[in-house]
Amino acid sequence: MEKNKTALLVIDVQQALIDQRPWKTARLLRTITALQERFRGEGRPVIFVRHDDGPGTPLAYGTPGWKVAHAVGPLRGEKVFDKCFNSAFLRTGLGRYLERLGIETLVITGLQTEYCIDATIKSAFERGYRVILPAGGISTFCNGRLPARKINLFYYKNIWQGRYGEVLSLPEALKEAAK
Repeated sequence: MEKNKTALLVIDVQQALIDQRPWKTARLLRTITALQERFRGEGRPVIFVRHDDGPGTPLAYGTPGWKVAHAVGPLRGEKVFDKCFNSAFLRTGLGRYLERLGIETLVITGLQTEYCIDATIKSAFERGYRVILPAGGISTFCNGRLPARKINLFYYKNIWQGRYGEVLSLPEALKEAAK
């Protein structure tokens, strides 16, 4: 993975969702922070996406819960895209921005596995990006039918790996990021 052609994408790691404690919250934040440190240290793009669920919701535009979580928030000058659909690409300008930067590989992290993460991974794959999925960098919530752990494992092993992206351990993802 070429340094100048790889970006870190942090999707929907918003304060309201973090406050609800998704599965393995501490690991999620540690993983994203480690990746941010590597990317920032090498001057590569760290890009954020926020979801707006509409007025009266915890993720309503402009509310405290809508903001990127403090633990992994953007630094001055880092790009933030707002969306109201599952895919980070749909009507956000993200695709055009990545094209302008010459990005070929996306390291995708964030929330929620079965919604916005899955839609974005598949959209990135369809656009020709190499997709890296660091274990521990994606999470979700129990949905009443399945525990979050099972949802995550199912998507990592049965949906994404070898089809839409490469699932790597954090050390492997950091090693790839160092190339």
